[in-house]
Amino acid sequence: METTIERFWLRSYPKGVPHEIDWKQYSSLVHLIEEAFGKYRERKAYVGLGRSISFGQVDEMSKALAAWLQSQGLKKGDRVALMMPNVLQYPVALAAVLRAGMVVVNVNPLYTARELEHQMKDSGAKAIVILENFAHTLQQVIDRTELRHVVLASMGDLLGTPKGSIVNFVVRHVKKMVPPFELTNAVRFGDALAQGQRQNFSPVTIGHEDPAFLQYTGGTTGVSKGATLVHRNVIANVLQSEAWMQPAVHNPAKPPPPEQLITVCALPLYHIFALTVCCLLGMRTGGLNILIPNPRDLPALIKEIKPYRINMFPAVNTLYNALAHNEEFARLDFSGLRVSNGGGMAVQQSVAERWLQVTGCPICEGYGLSETSPSVTCNPTDTDAYSGTIGLPLPSTEVVILDDDDNLQPIGQRGEIAIRGPQVMAGYWNRPDETAKVMTADGYFKSGDIGVMDERGYVTIVDRKKDMILVSGFNVYPNEVEAVAAMHPGVLEAAAVGVPDEISGEAVKLYVVPKDPGLSERDLLKFCADNLTGYKKPKYVEFRSELPKSNVGKILRRELRDEALKKAA
Repeated sequence: METTIERFWLRSYPKGVPHEIDWKQYSSLVHLIEEAFGKYRERKAYVGLGRSISFGQVDEMSKALAAWLQSQGLKKGDRVALMMPNVLQYPVALAAVLRAGMVVVNVNPLYTARELEHQMKDSGAKAIVILENFAHTLQQVIDRTELRHVVLASMGDLLGTPKGSIVNFVVRHVKKMVPPFELTNAVRFGDALAQGQRQNFSPVTIGHEDPAFLQYTGGTTGVSKGATLVHRNVIANVLQSEAWMQPAVHNPAKPPPPEQLITVCALPLYHIFALTVCCLLGMRTGGLNILIPNPRDLPALIKEIKPYRINMFPAVNTLYNALAHNEEFARLDFSGLRVSNGGGMAVQQSVAERWLQVTGCPICEGYGLSETSPSVTCNPTDTDAYSGTIGLPLPSTEVVILDDDDNLQPIGQRGEIAIRGPQVMAGYWNRPDETAKVMTADGYFKSGDIGVMDERGYVTIVDRKKDMILVSGFNVYPNEVEAVAAMHPGVLEAAAVGVPDEISGEAVKLYVVPKDPGLSERDLLKFCADNLTGYKKPKYVEFRSELPKSNVGKILRRELRDEALKKAA
């Protein structure tokens, strides 16, 4: 494959978007974060459950927590897990780990014990900051991991008095959202901050190629892998995202933008989409992030954002759809809304049209992956036309379409989408073999998605090379679901496929050949629910006497999926 390609898509760029970004202006993400702490010290940075913290407070608290981590004997490069929903402690802990020169391992707080154990063992994390609501999961696996330091956060920690105490009482005793747990030597978040304030924080020299995050993503093998995102990757993607949004932020048809942009952060911060376009882009621009701990609770979400004239609302199709059909949401003031950035899953035309009708702001669909920090392409932000594509490559990004032998496909021909740019990961954590499978000799990352690029440079996804299932923007890998199902003593064989779902885009359907004729759908679904995070568990089960197989005995998932699609149609 040729190393140099013509970036003809630049001719389709909106006015004012640069062709290149300068990620070298920051020596590290810490440089970017500390610049924000200095520049915007007095501004509110995050608001959650009605309580706000300023950039100055995030600075002081994160420095104290970083000092505490160092005082525990943790060193540069050590991995620290964060297992929390969108609460005020998240950005504090994030900044603390990075400032201490350590590596953030983002963990979905809804993980089962099995999933958590794999991620902790694979990453070699030595410390974890976890919301107490999920401590019972950690308790089940901690002895089989390298975790030696546990910082326990609670919902009310940073809400002040008496509100914090009231919230904690309600969460623990009224709503009973904190299952009993026992973790010896765990330190409360507030105590870690207090101890850290008495310690000396030692600044750490960090470079562009030092790891900043391990973002875990599934694989065709069904084993979750850590995409190693170095400081350069994430700096680049923050700057690429910022550059791409400028035409909408400075739309001449609207009044000048406010001094501080307000973003609704309803996407989970442990997911790469929110991490970059909410948390870190907010740092870079001095914006205010409204943290939504549970976006499925629409009344709570609406109550939280109602007092604000919001400017940016990144989300997935399912959330846009739910809100656009909510009468209370439709009554909010959207006069300030400039950017609705859709990603994680395909944005449906009907949802895009409804959202535009309700808010007056178009959804600009983009595309990205954990391995690309995440953003790769996006539709222009200066138009309200629905394109049905994933848009154009971002500044400093090259996208090509490859055949099975990694040769360049001509315009209009389908092939695998491959990406080269400063946001492409360093590789999979401790998996050189897996990294080699997805990287070409000249540095392109092969996405596993099949796409077509037109003569203007717009890319459309037409299929997935991998058998991945996309549920509400989250990757579900069939092998993992099948492996869990196969652990049930009543199951002989299992195959998982994605089937269309109005709410989540796709849902998991499990085809099973039972070993035990008495096996019921209910029992199997419960077993899967006990071992898989909610979005991974099958929604449907179909029992079969046999599954379609190739001549070498490989189960043909595609046949089952095609059959399910025909039924759905």
